[in-house]
Amino acid sequence: MDAKEPFSGQVIADDRLKLGEGPSFEVETGTLWWFDILGCTLYDYHLKDRRLSKHTLPFHGTVIARVDDARQMIASDQGLFIRQRADGQITPFVALESDQPGNRSNDGRVHPSGALWIGTMGRKAETGAGAIYHVAGTKVTKLFSAISIPNAICFSPDGSVGYFTDSKDNRMMRVDVDPRTGLPIGAPSVLVDGRNRDGVFDGSVVDMDGTIWNARWGGGSVDRYKADGTLLARYDVPAQQVTCPAFVGENHDRLIVTSAWEGMSTEARHADPLAGATFELGVAVRGKPEPSFKF
Repeated sequence: MDAKEPFSGQVIADDRLKLGEGPSFEVETGTLWWFDILGCTLYDYHLKDRRLSKHTLPFHGTVIARVDDARQMIASDQGLFIRQRADGQITPFVALESDQPGNRSNDGRVHPSGALWIGTMGRKAETGAGAIYHVAGTKVTKLFSAISIPNAICFSPDGSVGYFTDSKDNRMMRVDVDPRTGLPIGAPSVLVDGRNRDGVFDGSVVDMDGTIWNARWGGGSVDRYKADGTLLARYDVPAQQVTCPAFVGENHDRLIVTSAWEGMSTEARHADPLAGATFELGVAVRGKPEPSFKF
């Protein structure tokens, strides 16, 4: 199924981000949060009044999650931090690979148990330099080693299955997970081999039906898969380097996707003028809310 459904959506944030990533919608405040990782900037967009705000960060943030009404957790190249909503104050929470300054965080997501899965990678995407970790409160457990570009971290609605990829390897993996803890209880297996198509697996989310929505970096699409790996549909995005989707809206029935222009030549950016914008896809979805991170 190589044909794409035509793009019927819209640009919701026109800033062209070098590496737009990590979108997460918070239904409690009606706010979409995401990053320009390489621009050290956190964005928030209030859906109701379409108000966009930007917050400069002292690090390369990649993942944000709700903690409670007062606090958020941010994963970054300097570890995990707590952000105070009231004034934006940021304080260290948990160290992550502090002995490997050549690495940074990348993709991650909170499991329904409240634990975080967070991936790391080399700043130049060195082969095998990173890993994927499980963070429960302040306890950090390494799950998978020798990861080059961790992406597509997401979970089935009941928390019994985890998904991830190493984008350099370009195969989506599936692993059984303990729903109570978010820890794997088996060995990963290949769900989808993406090496026979344009682009690579990037960020993913799972909807209420258990289907996986994946951003295809270099493929200019968001692809939807059944839980058994069957490709259901491909949706065109008017930017080639799409990075990560998120469910948004009061009923989580809309889908947005971030994008990037990192690594593009001047000529390539001219040919891809919306690279780095943030889009609403324009399709109806049965999304689910993101869990809060638990201390």
